[in-house]
Amino acid sequence: MINPMSLEGQNIIVTGAGQGIGEAVSRLVVDLGGKAILVDLQEDKLARLSESLGADKTEVHVGSVADPGFVQRMVDETVRNNGAVHGLVNNAGIVRAAMAVKMPIETWQQVIDVNLSGVFYCLQAVGRHMNERAEDGDTSPASIVNISSDAGRRGTIGQINYGAAKSGVMGLTMSAAREWSAKQIRVNTVCFGVVETEMTETIRSDKFRDGVMAQVPMKRFATPEEVSQPVCFLLSNAASYITGQHLSVNGGYTIGV
Repeated sequence: MINPMSLEGQNIIVTGAGQGIGEAVSRLVVDLGGKAILVDLQEDKLARLSESLGADKTEVHVGSVADPGFVQRMVDETVRNNGAVHGLVNNAGIVRAAMAVKMPIETWQQVIDVNLSGVFYCLQAVGRHMNERAEDGDTSPASIVNISSDAGRRGTIGQINYGAAKSGVMGLTMSAAREWSAKQIRVNTVCFGVVETEMTETIRSDKFRDGVMAQVPMKRFATPEEVSQPVCFLLSNAASYITGQHLSVNGGYTIGV
């Protein structure tokens, strides 16, 4: 039986692969037959993940997506080592909380640098490669999945930098999809609600948990493993006619939005 979500023979870059959603996506990429190109600042975590998945099924790049030079070198090296990049999961992100009137400029900039500019740097570098392949007549898969958030759809309290960046990510998706769709390069967004990761420990704490949960119709938070599946769906041929879309994976938090 054909598996429409197979990633057999595909090389998929996953940023923020060291933990949480990025780790779960990387594991599923390998389970689906692909090679996971692991990108993160946390060298020790990447080493453990690569060992767990197999050195022949992974490749490790340690650095920051906020550094455009590192990003371009990482993509170039990945292409040299593997022949092509077939997919990108733009997942790396940070949180630096403060109320809008009290937010230091450096706190604003740190989040914008990683969560918005970093997404653009990766999108641009991989997009250049995918466009060149298409111009050479290469019809192998080309899919980019940008990770956004409910904060980008509805706004958020105490994280105006994060909300602005995640809204911007959706704008990147729509513009890139319009520019590149004729070459069969697909670009989509997945917008997560609360996923059980280190980044959401505060919002899942006793202080906030009940208030947040009251707004989630499914009455539970997501696990990294279950949210990795829609990401890989969008990478796969099962989503071959989907581009420029924002898929909400949030237990119904934004029904109708």
